[in-house]
Amino acid sequence: MANYSITNNELYHENYKQASNNPKQFWGELAKENFLWKKPWDSVLDFDFSIPKISWFDGAQLNITENCIDRHLKTNANKTAIIFEPNDSNSSSEQISYKDLHERVNKFANVLKSRGIKKGDRVCIYLPMIPELAVSVLACARIGAIHSVVFAGFSSIALATRINDCDCRLLITSDGSYRGKKTIDLKGIVDEALESCPSVKNVLVAKRIHSDINMKEGRDQWLQPLLDDASIQCTPVVMDAEDPLFILYTSGSTGQPKGMVHTTAGYMVYTAYTFKNVFQYKTDDIYWCTADIGWITGHSYIVYGPLLNGATTVMFEGVPSYPDYGRFWEIVEKHKVSQFYTAPTAIRALAKQDLSFVTSYDISSLKVIGTVGEPINEEAWQWYHKHIGQNRCPIVDTWWQTETGGILISPMPNCYEGKPTYATLPFVGVQPVLMDENGHEILESKAEGRLCIKYPWPSIARTIWGNHKRYEDTYFSAYKNYYFTGDGALREENGHYRITGRVDDVIIVSGHNLGTAPIEDAINEHDQVAESAIVGFAHPIKGNALYGYITLKNEYSNQTELQSEINQLITTHIGPIAKLDKMQFTNGLPKTRSGKIMRRILRKIANKDSSNLGDISTLLNPEVVEDIIKNSL
Repeated sequence: MANYSITNNELYHENYKQASNNPKQFWGELAKENFLWKKPWDSVLDFDFSIPKISWFDGAQLNITENCIDRHLKTNANKTAIIFEPNDSNSSSEQISYKDLHERVNKFANVLKSRGIKKGDRVCIYLPMIPELAVSVLACARIGAIHSVVFAGFSSIALATRINDCDCRLLITSDGSYRGKKTIDLKGIVDEALESCPSVKNVLVAKRIHSDINMKEGRDQWLQPLLDDASIQCTPVVMDAEDPLFILYTSGSTGQPKGMVHTTAGYMVYTAYTFKNVFQYKTDDIYWCTADIGWITGHSYIVYGPLLNGATTVMFEGVPSYPDYGRFWEIVEKHKVSQFYTAPTAIRALAKQDLSFVTSYDISSLKVIGTVGEPINEEAWQWYHKHIGQNRCPIVDTWWQTETGGILISPMPNCYEGKPTYATLPFVGVQPVLMDENGHEILESKAEGRLCIKYPWPSIARTIWGNHKRYEDTYFSAYKNYYFTGDGALREENGHYRITGRVDDVIIVSGHNLGTAPIEDAINEHDQVAESAIVGFAHPIKGNALYGYITLKNEYSNQTELQSEINQLITTHIGPIAKLDKMQFTNGLPKTRSGKIMRRILRKIANKDSSNLGDISTLLNPEVVEDIIKNSL
């Protein structure tokens, strides 16, 4: 029997075995017993990785918003669905019940219909982390429109690229946004983007910062008056299981960003199931993921996963440093947060601050703490475990991707223990393998190789919008009949996995394969180091050598001594083969808005090829790139 709630090690192994040995029966039982369907499926799964084609619950009909909202109204209408915590800590938070959410989603859906939006139309959403963002996502799903959320920190060029790629008909934005002490002119960015976006016929504008903005006649309309006039009744559109739910673009670190297409039923089942078990969610818990809904983490684990479980989910508009570095912990205390999910980048930034920012608040409500976005280094893990988890909260170091839709490898509290820097065991239904460079599966229990998945899970992306060939080439061509994650990993004898970094970040030095993550972990143990990134550069003898970009916590006068100490740490932890040939101390590292270090840029600079770095306007901190180039070795 497929257990929806996995609460111990025995249940994990029992369910993992069932899902691996008879996946169709397992997922069929799970889906039938835990979700609302308008019509049952004809087949649970049909797939062929060689094409590639994947369909889950084919023939079934449903609407995901009925599962997220309507079904909770009978018993939990007054339960808080969303807690909105604004940028300004002096402003009141807002609590939106499931009943309120139902009415707001229906009103918004009716506004979209009044603008001519129908099933299959693409709607671009470019909003800050305010309630209208979650509501608009659900409103699209209510009427079968395909939402494409673009993070409201991207440039006009990045926004236009994404709008044009999927021919969005309507755009939802706000007059502006708050980010710490700053305000951002979102509508100005939208106006600039839409100069080259002929498909957009309507723009709906929410008021947030109440600034004077340009409203183009015949195209732009204020959102609130339309909502005020809209009906609170909206019959959900019946969707086929494989109808697209949303398109979400990867950051586009190389070339045109990829519009990953996630479909309705499989995504629903998998995100709900992973949320329930990875975070061990219980009925009265308050759950908080600090991500932005503009990223897959926000889609799956702020909106869909929590609401499908009838949870209370926190949406935070601000940043961890405003008005000071205690903001996260103030919110945890205020709302008695049970599960807290954030990025290693944020943890490292907070760990550099005085501990009083943590100890000033009561964070004893926390039960599970998690990380997402990149492998967490050991120093940050230990700080997080000691000071935030208070040596009692399990850390779920989750590994997954935009393409996977949900968490694939992660510790699961109460079921098996985590280990610093390890993503540990695969989630139920996920079958990872390691491949060697010749395309063969490595059968030894203790091994290192390229991480692939040999069987589909329900939330796998089905294609790249408008370019299925690129989908095939990117994920299914390197290893025939396997999904290639693009990551390297090592596996211990007990089956636990550690992600070692992107394969293009696995550097072959004198014939040795060196993953960048373990080297960076070693460097980051130095008490003067805040952050580091390793790339390879061409070397006449070794083939490749290692170039380290290192950000220090403070000014350090004797850099020669520091370089020697860092290389000694690397030698101690990994071996002399991993020592850095070049070491550049930087004021910061180029990062995407989700906090990922753009090693592609660093690699080009290290190889004296900084003339074509691509579009860096979408970086969180594009100014550091010029500084790194100027001081490159």
